[in-house]
Amino acid sequence: MDYNQIRRKTKEIGVGNVKIGKSAPISVQSMTNTDTLDACATINQIRELEKAGCDIVRLAVPKEEAAKTIKQAKNEGIKIPIVADIHFDYKIALECLRMGVDKIRINPGNIGAEWKVKEVAEACKSAGVPIRIGVNSGSLEKSILEKYGSPTAQALAESAFYHAEMLERFNFSDIVISIKASSVRENIMANRIVASNCDYPLHLGVTEAGDEFDGAIKSAIGIGSLLTDGMGDTIRVSLTASPVAEIPAARRILASLGLNPNGGIDIVSCPTCGRTKVDLIKLSSEFKKAISGINTNGKNIKVAIMGCAVNGPGEAKDADIGIAGGIGEVLLFRHGEIIGKVAEDRSIPALIEELKAIINE
Repeated sequence: MDYNQIRRKTKEIGVGNVKIGKSAPISVQSMTNTDTLDACATINQIRELEKAGCDIVRLAVPKEEAAKTIKQAKNEGIKIPIVADIHFDYKIALECLRMGVDKIRINPGNIGAEWKVKEVAEACKSAGVPIRIGVNSGSLEKSILEKYGSPTAQALAESAFYHAEMLERFNFSDIVISIKASSVRENIMANRIVASNCDYPLHLGVTEAGDEFDGAIKSAIGIGSLLTDGMGDTIRVSLTASPVAEIPAARRILASLGLNPNGGIDIVSCPTCGRTKVDLIKLSSEFKKAISGINTNGKNIKVAIMGCAVNGPGEAKDADIGIAGGIGEVLLFRHGEIIGKVAEDRSIPALIEELKAIINE
């Protein structure tokens, strides 16, 4: 089934040169972990994220003077949209708008009096800048926590609706909603509630997910479950690691569902068993290293690395290309059809050759 047939219908929001929602490709975001007051370090990290394939970057802006980094980044040629992460002080949001920020991320509940939220909304509307409503399990309003007893899915969704309705009262509707919880289950349920009750684009992620291993697993479940159901317009894989590591993890989630707008390589490989007569674990590792940095020219390509004839090419016939192990050799196949036989030590170079042939077709 065409993904667009099940994709949730939303408004389209412009964030700088990137569109979010409606039929726009699902975008990948990250957040710098540098001190934003250190413009040089922050801009260098943004460039690393750009190079890795990040579509939108968020900066923590704890003080008004840190907003100057946004303007400097723009002046130094940063192309990807910049989001200012604002807490507590509405004046910082206003300063970021003056510095040319592309989106404001706020939790309206911690900005303070409604007139302050109104000022931010009016300034954003005047500048044509959208607002991302950020609701986290750790920042729910006391009244909502008292009502539900804990940050349940219903509590998170109610907070998001409350904030959206507040902005709507100020005649502002260029909104992206982000609900994140460390509980993957509550995260999924909360986003489903919101998705079924409004048409605002959703930013997906699992907060406090963990390191590169645990965080990637939790994110794949939390983000992937919703994407599979047609929900989600932009994503972030939050890791306790370098922000740059978040980008390939996010791209792999999209690629596994055939949703990576920049194309990518989806690897399927069997877990090995007593029938396996080649060192499949080594071959799989070699292939992953060999494809590092390969540009698929926008194509999504599935590659199968299988241990024996039982699992491939038959079981992996939907793969674009692949190998299936024999005794000291492998079968090379395309779309389930055997196209050659090569020695085990030549299998990865042969697979790379076929991969490049598909890319260049």
